[in-house]
Amino acid sequence: MYKMKSIVIHSDYIKLNQFLKWANIAYSGAEANRMIHEGMVKVDGVVELKRGRKLYPGNSVEVKGSGLYLVVKEGSAGLASEGTHP
Repeated sequence: MYKMKSIVIHSDYIKLNQFLKWANIAYSGAEANRMIHEGMVKVDGVVELKRGRKLYPGNSVEVKGSGLYLVVKEGSAGLASEGTHP
């Protein structure tokens, strides 16, 4: 079982393949697309095969061999310690 890591985004949503690059899970867009196509990525516990799937704050992403991640919006509660105000 993985420990969940929070990944902060600065927009209302992020596409799944962009998220994999943003979170430093994939080194390139091609690698991100391959990981998705091969069924290595789950969104909220369900295998996701669409690279353009929109992720919103609160979505969880699990990547086989990498970990479990929570999408968090910049300025959300819990980030106040970083000096961000909602």
